[in-house]
Amino acid sequence: MRNKIIFALSILGVLAGLVSAYLYGTHKKPLPPTFNPAPNPYAKGIYATGIIESYQTSGQNINIYPEVPGTITQILVAEGAHVRQGTLLLLIDDSIQRATVEQQRSQAEAALTLLQELKAQPRKESLEIAKAQVEYASASLKSAQDELDKQSRLYELYPKGLSRETLDNAINAVKVAKANLDVVRRQYELTKAGAWTYDIANQERQYEAASKAFRASSALLAKYTIKAPVDGVILSVKAAVGSYISPQGTYDTYTQGLSPVLVMGSSQAYLGVRCYIDEILIHRLPPASQMRAQMFIRGTNTSIPLQFVRVQPYVSPKIALSNARTERVDVRVLPVIFRFEKPKEIDLYPGQLVDVYVGEK
Repeated sequence: MRNKIIFALSILGVLAGLVSAYLYGTHKKPLPPTFNPAPNPYAKGIYATGIIESYQTSGQNINIYPEVPGTITQILVAEGAHVRQGTLLLLIDDSIQRATVEQQRSQAEAALTLLQELKAQPRKESLEIAKAQVEYASASLKSAQDELDKQSRLYELYPKGLSRETLDNAINAVKVAKANLDVVRRQYELTKAGAWTYDIANQERQYEAASKAFRASSALLAKYTIKAPVDGVILSVKAAVGSYISPQGTYDTYTQGLSPVLVMGSSQAYLGVRCYIDEILIHRLPPASQMRAQMFIRGTNTSIPLQFVRVQPYVSPKIALSNARTERVDVRVLPVIFRFEKPKEIDLYPGQLVDVYVGEK
């Protein structure tokens, strides 16, 4: 019985081995690729990694940074919106700066009012008071002189009837009245002449300084409103209402770095492609007049011909892998810019990576 069991197990083992050998020896047919790899359409074409950008006559996309720090109170546009130059994009809390502007406006208005007051002198009421003081002093002098004349005649007629002290007091009263009349006359002339030219000039400078401070504050207040610098389309909004932004940008939650608050692109019928040519292949680039290129959209079999625009004549370290300045590799690249007309059958967006082959006509 035991031998029969061992024999049966042996047969099962042999059968299992035959089945395993058959299964492992069968070659499965590989699945076809989802899309064909980008072929080189040129006999001596140069491969380069490209990135789609909004087409600009110079530079890249339009990165918008605020000129003043603050908290966003309102965002007036959405991503993908087409805007005209001067369109309001977002508002920054300007309560403190607005109060400063109002304060300096009041200071400028007060300085102007004081300047107008100086130029309007003499004031009619002040001049009439000064004139009345002159008339009063003249009357006082006449009264003192009349009293002196009486005392003098009495002293001549009857010296013993009037003391010398009384006569001297009458003489001194006339002198005081004359001096007082001279003072009020001078005061009248001073009032009649109006404000001193130096006072007017000084107040003009005060008003000018206050006005300039007000204009500077008003110009700074305008910086709390960000407007579209050109006609274009909003590609990206990197902040939300309540976020703090500064001239360095806004904190990006995902990259944990600083990014532009808004990114704009042109709203033209073209898109740009920035290609990075490896430095060891630069010598193989054809002349600009004979350069042609083909762009292949990754994940598809679609290819689009490119039109040469310009070469950015500066070889720099390649940072296109992560688009981070901290990335440093040994490869240095030369940026070459092309453009193409936006296709209708496929959606393409700035920031999208593509494969590019550069050849010669």
